[in-house]
Amino acid sequence: MKVLFTILLLTLAATGCTTKSKARLQQQNAFLAGQNTALQRQLAAQSGGVTIIGAVQNPNVPWVAGLTLAQAIATANFTGTDEPKQIIITHQGESATLDAAVLLNGTDIPLEAGDVVELRP
Repeated sequence: MKVLFTILLLTLAATGCTTKSKARLQQQNAFLAGQNTALQRQLAAQSGGVTIIGAVQNPNVPWVAGLTLAQAIATANFTGTDEPKQIIITHQGESATLDAAVLLNGTDIPLEAGDVVELRP
């Protein structure tokens, strides 16, 4: 009985507090996040416009010269019940995270064709 208890204790110490199901869930989430990012890039490259991810009615916004973040969100027709807290802009594979309060303060950001904008609650 002591041997069995010792083996169980060593196994628990070696694996830490993460269960197999929790580790599997983390792996699946990481995999899906990678797939989502790749899909966002493909969509942006194909559309030639700006892709808005989040609670919007029209996720594909045609790009025009001088298009800004506020214009793109308005064109996409935001449908969320709460204002977004974070905005992530991805341009040519590089992402920048903004506090949504920046837009409310009147600062606007120019966008380029192929950009992906994610609105997070």
